[in-house]
Amino acid sequence: MQDFPIFKTKMDGDTQKFDLANPDQVKEYFNHKAGLEIAKLRKYLETGTFVAYMLGKKNAGKGTYSKIFADQVGKDKVAHISVGDMVRGVDEEVQDSVKRKELISYLEKNYRGYHSIDAIIQSQLNRGTDKPLLPTEYILALLGRQIAQMPKKVLFIDGLPRSLDQISYSLFFRQLIGFRDDPDMFVLIQIPESVIDLRMKNRVVCPKCGAPRSPKLLMTKEAVFDEKEEKFYLLCDNEGCDRARMVPKEGDEKGIEPIRSRLNADGELIEKAFSLYGIPKVLLRNSIPVSSAKENIDDYETTPEYCLKHVGGGKVEVSQKPLIVLDDNGVESYTLLAYPVVVGMIKQICDVLGL
Repeated sequence: MQDFPIFKTKMDGDTQKFDLANPDQVKEYFNHKAGLEIAKLRKYLETGTFVAYMLGKKNAGKGTYSKIFADQVGKDKVAHISVGDMVRGVDEEVQDSVKRKELISYLEKNYRGYHSIDAIIQSQLNRGTDKPLLPTEYILALLGRQIAQMPKKVLFIDGLPRSLDQISYSLFFRQLIGFRDDPDMFVLIQIPESVIDLRMKNRVVCPKCGAPRSPKLLMTKEAVFDEKEEKFYLLCDNEGCDRARMVPKEGDEKGIEPIRSRLNADGELIEKAFSLYGIPKVLLRNSIPVSSAKENIDDYETTPEYCLKHVGGGKVEVSQKPLIVLDDNGVESYTLLAYPVVVGMIKQICDVLGL
């Protein structure tokens, strides 16, 4: 895959530093790095919207980037639609006889395609990871229904296109849902597979709220060491979770190998979208070669690697160092925190919109 260009977030002569673990300083950081562009976007969103199709490999950060973008320009102006979450929600609908009738009634009025509605409902009932993808025309009908239930907003669509044939659908999808006057764009995310592997192998979740964290990449405020089990545990710091011990998800210890075919397919999609003419592209990269980092980013914008040390009595001392990984070309690279990636996203979207 062709490397995406490096987006420079470092400001020449700037010595100001920000603690990006502090929400107040994150706000100051965005005002400092992209305040002018954020103001332009807020002004634009008073009357306008756009549609962005987000393409990136699994765990590339699509939802995270959409959320941070919304936090900066206005949560009430932006919607992130996960096609996967939407389809999983329909799983529950087809199991309920009343809701299934309502879904069928909607499809009879809004679905056009080569598969019968009965066949589609049966495919939804039998859906699984080893089954073919649901028909694209059906997915479009479901998306139209979800979008109709919300005010007109910026749409970050995550999960369409999902296959090479769906690329062409995305080129005119905005017309199908009444966004024909709005700009659209691809937001393409490039992330080393080594980072995805690290995220999966080190991910832990709260058994109460489901929040994901990582003792290596994304710490909570507190960790403990269980001397009987000889294991470190992060404690969830979300309100109402009572410092619950966070635990690994089953299967995550295998990393990316079980999803290798999915990653390859995602990579093909990104390549296809990258080569398309006629639709603007926002290019985001999660990593930067160590050799070119100094002139392009500030050191506090890189992802830290957390190191846990048991100091006795179950207490844990936490230190950190810059995380260095090999990118997909075998080049030693830093990975970036989400915030500088979104700075690049904000500025590129402004350029696409001509602001």
